Parts: sequence; C-alpha cells; structure tokens
Amino acid sequence: MSYRRVRNWQSLSVSIARQFALKIVEKGLESADPYSAVIEAMKVQSGTLGGSGKKIVVGFGKASYRMAQACEDFLRDQISAGAIIVPKGSFADGSLSRIRVLEGTHPIPSKLSLRSTRQVLSLVRNLAKEDVVICLISGGGSALFALPKDGITLSDKQEMTRLLLAAGASIQETNTVRKHISAVKGGQLARIIAPAKCLSLILSDVVGDDISSIASGPTAPDSSTYGDAWAVLKKYNLVGAAPKSIIEHVKSGLAARVPENPKPGDSIFMKVENLVVANNTGALSAMTKKAERLELNTLVMTSRQEGEAKEVGKRIGVLARQIVKEGKPIKPPCAVLFGGETTVTVKGKGKGGRNQEVALSAAISLKGLHDVAFISIGSDGIDGNTDAAGAIVDGGTVDHAFNIGLADKFLDENDSNTFLEAKEDCLVRTGPTGTNVNDLAVLVVLQ
Repeated sequence: MSYRRVRNWQSLSVSIARQFALKIVEKGLESADPYSAVIEAMKVQSGTLGGSGKKIVVGFGKASYRMAQACEDFLRDQISAGAIIVPKGSFADGSLSRIRVLEGTHPIPSKLSLRSTRQVLSLVRNLAKEDVVICLISGGGSALFALPKDGITLSDKQEMTRLLLAAGASIQETNTVRKHISAVKGGQLARIIAPAKCLSLILSDVVGDDISSIASGPTAPDSSTYGDAWAVLKKYNLVGAAPKSIIEHVKSGLAARVPENPKPGDSIFMKVENLVVANNTGALSAMTKKAERLELNTLVMTSRQEGEAKEVGKRIGVLARQIVKEGKPIKPPCAVLFGGETTVTVKGKGKGGRNQEVALSAAISLKGLHDVAFISIGSDGIDGNTDAAGAIVDGGTVDHAFNIGLADKFLDENDSNTFLEAKEDCLVRTGPTGTNVNDLAVLVVLQ
C-alpha cells in the first residue's frame, strides 16, 4: 500500500487482530477511489460522449472532487464548462482548471448550498439536443445541491432535515421527503437538462444502490409520491413538528394541486443514463480478497446492514462469542465483513456518530474476549458530529464492571465519542477520504 488512509494507525494497531482489521478496512477505502472508478466508466462510455455539442460537467457530493479530476484528465479540453459542489473546506488543492469548485454545507443545507446550486443550474439551462451533460453524483449531494420549492424557505428545509435525522429516519425515508420539497431532486435536474443528453456517474452511498435515493436522485425517475412523504412524516410523529410550509406543500401534493416529480417512463429520461461506478459491494469484494491474503477464513455477512446502531453492535458482539465458542457461522481465524448504514435515534445530547455507537455497543458485548477486534467506519471519513471516521474496539475496551455501567450511560446519551476518545486507542481518524460508499465494518476473531 502506497500510503495509509488511517492517519493514527500506530496508536490503534496494538494487537494482531487490530492490525488485520485496519488493513482490511483500508483496502475497502482504496477500492472505492472515485478517480479510478470514473476513469474506467468513461472509457466504457467514450462512444456516447462524442458529438458536435458542448460538454458540460457538473457534480455534487463528498466524492465529486476526485470524480471531477478524473473527468478533466480524461476529457481535457473537450470540457466546455463545469462546476461541482463539495463540502465547505474539504478540498482546495487547485488542481482543477476547467471545472469550478463551489462549496456547500452537509448534512444541513445552507445559503451557501443554495448559492452554489444556482450557479450549477446556470450551466445546464437552455441547452441544445446536441449537448452532453456529465453529472457526477455522490453521497452528501442532497444537502450540497439544494433548492427548496417555491413557498418553502431555507430555514424550513433545514429544520425538516434536522428533524428527520434526529428521529432516526433512514436515508431513503429522509430523501423521500427531501425530494418532494426540492426544486432539483427526484428527477427534476434531468427535466432542466433536457433536451441535452445526460450521463450521470454515481458513487452509491445507499444500501441496495437505489439511484433514486442517492443524493435524492436528481437525474433518476422518482417512483415515490407525496403520499409516501406524508407516510414518513406520520411514521416519525413529525406532522405536528414539521414546518407549516412543508406540511401545507405535501398536503397540496396529496390533493394533486401541485404536480408529482417525473416518474419512470417520462420522456425526459430517454436521453439520460444513470451509471453506478462504485459501491459498497465492490468495497466488500476488495476487503474479502485482502482478508484471504491474510490467511483468514472470510465471510461477507451483508452489504445491506441497517437498524439501530446500538442494537447492531450488540448482535456483532453475540456473533463474536458464537464464533469463539462454536466456530459458527465461520471458524477462526476469520474475518466477518459488513457494509451498509445503521441509524441513530438521538435521545441524548452527546457527541458521536453511528459507527462509534456501533463500536461502543459491540465493545460492551466483546468484554473479556482475547484476539478479537471490531472496526466500523464511514467510508467518507466523517462519522456524525465528530472528526473521527469511526472506531476500533476489542475485548479490553470495556475492561471492568465500572466501565460497563459507564459505557451504557454514554450510549444512552449518544455520547460514544467522549467514551472512546478517553481510551486513546479507539477513534479512527482518516480525514475526508474523497469517497462515500456507505459504512465499512470488520470483525476479526483469531482465537
């Protein structure tokens, strides 16, 4: 490996099991590199990029910078104009020359997001049928590429996003609501781009790679309805808490007073191609090969892990004990791999993220086990409201009865970061990775 993506490797790799877990998860990050994924995709799609018209590159998301670098290197002076929106402060190396770098905020959209969105839209309006728009889409795009529908203010949209995240809504559920209060999501960008051709290259951060959910599907048909958005609001008891303008807008949609987003079969999608170029499954495949090279029995448990983070952590601890005692479902030495994205229902006022919460919950269940390690990280390098990507734990992380009770209290307060930071050998720090293919987790059992 040319360099380590985990910056604090030395403080974390205090056992063989931990070293193996770190090596495996780093291979997953390496395999999800947006640059190489886009280059390979554009080689395959090179025949569709010809023609006499303009070539416009636009993008938004945590991986859009590396994706844009690949576009510039592949297309060079064929690019007529371009602009991408990245998280504020994340990229500033000045390596792009034809594609402007704009900024937005994540996970809550801001005036900066709106201003940048309008600049991107100015490049794709009023295009000719001979023109081609290459759209680079990755996780985080829902907040970075944001423009509320008429009658809905930015503050209302911000509050709605906060309420959904705090309630523990899945990304699909959150995006179902977002698509119906947005002027650009749910296929509406494709409507603006038409009649030009649109090639969307997508890094998937959504379990199952549903392109209508990734960044809220700006160039994908929207099969969800205002009825689905209303069902999400009801499920999480947000009808009374949500901003009045959003409730009224969704009700107008239910009554057919405002049109639905473009659906499958709409003619605007005849010249749109949505292509997933990298995803969680691909990362898990690379991690499997790495684990096998380390001479570990390997099992991909799932690429669709979902659920409450602390409950998932408990199940992983139970699985580790079963492997140790029974050699089932796989015999040690082994690596069990997980991909997906858990959720956290915020009830406390602590500091943390879903990966740290999974790890702390697992650590409680792993107490006393030897030669065992578990790591869980966000592939984008950011976990919750912290500067950590996630955490690595083992059977000694929660090492006595007092700490078990203490750890439970920190979990109840959604304050996993504070507990794990105090241990000094738990928090995994990568910084922004430039990619985003969901979360990556590894359980290593050597005994």
